[in-house]
Amino acid sequence: MNWYEKLNQYFPIEEMKSKEHIEVLLEDKQEIYKKDEGPDHVLLYVEGDEFIFVDYLFVSKKSRGQGLGRKLIQKLQKKQKTILLEVEPVQENDDDTFKRLKFYKREGFKHASSISYSRKSLATKENTPMEILYWPANPSVDEEDVFDFMKEIYSEIHTYKDDDLYGKSYQDVEDVLSLNAGQEADIFKEMEV
Repeated sequence: MNWYEKLNQYFPIEEMKSKEHIEVLLEDKQEIYKKDEGPDHVLLYVEGDEFIFVDYLFVSKKSRGQGLGRKLIQKLQKKQKTILLEVEPVQENDDDTFKRLKFYKREGFKHASSISYSRKSLATKENTPMEILYWPANPSVDEEDVFDFMKEIYSEIHTYKDDDLYGKSYQDVEDVLSLNAGQEADIFKEMEV
């Protein structure tokens, strides 16, 4: 199974970029868009000057619970840049959503509770809400910084060549991301993770 098939089997369709989109990013933005792949993992991420955005992290079922995900995250943490990622909200019928959140909490991630993020999937036409998690390499990094980083990721990575690749455009960043100073609850506290 190739790297894209692994991702496609694990992530919901509404969260997936097309294989062509990822390949274009790996080619056109190779100075910042990276792939780390092994027999039991696929990690796609963006490395900027101040932050790292984890686009996809897949660890095979047989390797879960053996520390591989932790090693991959710690490898990124050693770069001493703020790490950002999107996770789907916990769903009662999907244990993986809870386990994923628990994993990131253990690795020192925080929930950017003041950031609302919901984009319409080009594949399903459904609104897809996501939660933003971050690991601050520097204690001075706050949710406004995370918000600015996420706007950059959305504009430069998620919507890159969307018209050419999908025949239609994603929504404007202002329609997808908003900063609501303290209006939402911290999902880690809500779940008592």
